[in-house]
Amino acid sequence: MRILLAIFLFLSPAIGYGQIDTLPIDQNQEDLIESFLQEQDEDTDFDYNDLFEELEYLRRKPFDLNRITPSDLELFPFLSAIQKNALLQYIEQFGPLLSIYELQAVPHFYLTNIQQLLPFVTVNQSSIEPLPGQWKTEGGHQLIMRWSQTLEEKKGFMEDENGESRYLGDPSNLYLRYRFAYSNRLSFGFTAEKDEGETFFKGSNKQGFDFYSAHFFLSNPSSRLKTLALGDYSVSMGQGLILFNGFSARKGPQTTLIKRLGKPLRRYGSVNEFDFFRGAAATYSLHEKLDLTAFFSSKKRDANLDEPDEIIDDEPAADFVTSLQITGKHRTETEIADENAIRQNAIGGILKWKERHWEVAFNTLYNSLDKPLNRSALLYNQFYFNGNNLLNTSLDYSATWRNFHFFGETAMSDNGAISTSNGLLASLDQKMDVSILYRHFPNDYQALNAQPFAETIGARNETGLYLGVEIRPLKEWTVNAYFDQWEHPWLRFRTDAPGQGQEWLIRVTLRKRRKMEAHVQLKSESKPENVDDESGRFDEIFQRQNFQGRFHLSYRLAKNLEWRTRVYAGFTKIKEEKLSGTALFQDIKYTAVKSGFSVSARYVIFDTDDYAVRFYAYENDVLNSFTVPAYYDRGSRFYVLMGLRFRRGIKLEGRIGRTTYTNRETIGSGQDEIIGPSKTDVKVQVRWNF
Repeated sequence: MRILLAIFLFLSPAIGYGQIDTLPIDQNQEDLIESFLQEQDEDTDFDYNDLFEELEYLRRKPFDLNRITPSDLELFPFLSAIQKNALLQYIEQFGPLLSIYELQAVPHFYLTNIQQLLPFVTVNQSSIEPLPGQWKTEGGHQLIMRWSQTLEEKKGFMEDENGESRYLGDPSNLYLRYRFAYSNRLSFGFTAEKDEGETFFKGSNKQGFDFYSAHFFLSNPSSRLKTLALGDYSVSMGQGLILFNGFSARKGPQTTLIKRLGKPLRRYGSVNEFDFFRGAAATYSLHEKLDLTAFFSSKKRDANLDEPDEIIDDEPAADFVTSLQITGKHRTETEIADENAIRQNAIGGILKWKERHWEVAFNTLYNSLDKPLNRSALLYNQFYFNGNNLLNTSLDYSATWRNFHFFGETAMSDNGAISTSNGLLASLDQKMDVSILYRHFPNDYQALNAQPFAETIGARNETGLYLGVEIRPLKEWTVNAYFDQWEHPWLRFRTDAPGQGQEWLIRVTLRKRRKMEAHVQLKSESKPENVDDESGRFDEIFQRQNFQGRFHLSYRLAKNLEWRTRVYAGFTKIKEEKLSGTALFQDIKYTAVKSGFSVSARYVIFDTDDYAVRFYAYENDVLNSFTVPAYYDRGSRFYVLMGLRFRRGIKLEGRIGRTTYTNRETIGSGQDEIIGPSKTDVKVQVRWNF
């Protein structure tokens, strides 16, 4: 019977490899990045170089679905927890998939999800075996070299009367990476980066690049040892109340993707200089249903070091840290003084029990700083962590019953404060999915690496309820919507009083297979914010109203030629002041598969009253590099990205982007200020797969 089903699905015109490229490439991934930026706090820094690298590798070497494990499925952010469980249960019930087209028979899998998944997977009736000896010949090497620079001179590079500049290095950005990978079983390599303004083989960087990272990552080397990580690696626990390294979705058009999904251990090959661990980690199977993940890390990190004035027992008091730095920039004497100012040691573990339809895990993380953290005393941060040592523990769970998936985590910091986040994903029928998430984070909960699904970061000072829905009323139509309401019981940065906020979004999408995708999206947000009174001496609290709407149309003019149009309009209002703005985008993409030539281009016109009315839009970039600028003020921007593939796995990519303002004579601020109305960025990358 299953053979007949596979033959029928193979002959069905609904899906096929030839149609994969007919849809906008990675549109959901672009939405995830844009929504992350729109929702992030001002002090959040994130590096996108490593964001979807695993998916790019799987495009070249698709993953065998019949070898799939729950942790492997975490590689696909566009699949919901219900869909992942449905696939595993389908294979468990009916045996290995006979064809890739059999995905149409898996419950809760829709055409859009299948089309997103197909480029990354294949079907071979095989099982996981010990690492074979031919990994040396069947594995693949990749070498990437990249140079980029802003052509206009920034203030930090200008020489004074003594011939000296604030930035000690040259304006180029340099990136070098080597990686060897065999399927998803083995990976090792290194990454090196130099930011603009940093010295290179001189000054404080006589070793060459300013940042180096190396990793060795092995999966399933034996029946008991499931994962081994040496060097740099990432760790994710539960719903992020203690720890979640790397990218995690926030509120956006994928309204049911609210559950934190990530492998407990992942290799690290990015250039974010703080959001990773350095040492050793492993996942070991203690029992058929019980896994233990343990890790240790010791690394130096940037911090603002201060020297105390007081004397204790005729000796100066010990140095302390006033803040932990996350920019990774070492261009000036001040920034270099903060480089590697403290050492952070961490040890932790995850003990997870897994049953067929549920799992539960106990998590713990202990952080130790060799110098105490002593933040400047302000009202809003008086409950933040200060000191040398911090212990966090938590219990997280997930369970599936019929079409309902429950998940959550409850965590405690060593001061006794307890945070909790609990959610539900439900597939009510083939046309409707819903999501619900409740979170309660007291203002005195403390964690250094918390990144839960919430309005703010840190898993503190917030209580809220999120409701999301995805409706598929007709074959080609999808409606996504969410409503989120929250309150902050204590003060926040730039908000000198407790307050409440709410946010909603609705998107209606029409997809015409092989030809077109269009959507209309509306988003509204209301939250409290400081406003100076008329005297300028005190801050008053008012609700800021933000509203944005956008229309997007992508149309395939030919098999390898796509045209995109997007229009933004929005406003922000606080007190009696109302600011508005608009932006118009025109994109074109062309790919010649046989010759290996590709080009993407965009032209944008934007007009907003202020930075408060800004529009984020993802821009195509070279592999492993992301550009998501904020469009504001008045002006225009264009970029052109070109790629050419040569023989022997070599690809050359080049990109130029230029923004020109019509209402300003300078760009940027501080040492990054450019005198003039234009900013031009260029980038060249060589990628060699061998």
